[in-house]
Amino acid sequence: MDQRLQQAYGTSSDVLVVRNRVLRNTYWLLAISMIPTILGAWLGVQFKFNFFPASPFIGFVAFLAIAFGFFYAIEKTKNSGLGVAILLGFTFFMGLMLSRLVGQILGFSNGVSLIMTAFGGTAAILGTMATIATVSKRDFSGLGKWLFAGMLVVLVAGVANIWLHLPALYLAMSVIAIGIFSAYILFDVQQIINGGETNYITATLNIYLDIYNIFSNLLALLGIFGGQRD
Repeated sequence: MDQRLQQAYGTSSDVLVVRNRVLRNTYWLLAISMIPTILGAWLGVQFKFNFFPASPFIGFVAFLAIAFGFFYAIEKTKNSGLGVAILLGFTFFMGLMLSRLVGQILGFSNGVSLIMTAFGGTAAILGTMATIATVSKRDFSGLGKWLFAGMLVVLVAGVANIWLHLPALYLAMSVIAIGIFSAYILFDVQQIINGGETNYITATLNIYLDIYNIFSNLLALLGIFGGQRD
């Protein structure tokens, strides 16, 4: 058992209780967070929500500003019920941001099937990676700095592609992003297990972002390679 948890909570039995409680609360809040995400995506599709369509770069900067504002607010309130409410507000916002992609996919005759396939694929990745993180004796904490570096590369490439409009770069970055955020699930779940993360709101935010990025990139790839027009 991780020494950090033992120092904080004492006996091994106490450590197990804390770890299991954080895991249980994280998974429950993660499931609940899907509700505002779906609601946001549905409303966005219905009202044809489009974030700064005339200037994608300004839209990207505004998105980052809003997202980091939510991150700051969640961090400041993570030990209270208000933190849960702000987290759910963030997931609603992310649903809105996803709605443009969802609307494009629903424009295909097999759009619903593609969305369900992306959902199933994301769930399979989450289940597999979370299980490995839980049962494996290997320490995945060393992945953190490499995954962060990879995420920065994807972010920079995505910004560059706003002007470059290179389909091959978009495809490559989507595939790489799926790999990076799949590995991030290993890292984030094991952080809970080893005592690196003991706040379930922060843990939920981390894993939610992993799932969101896997789903959105997988859905985009399915639309490119599997979308069918009438």
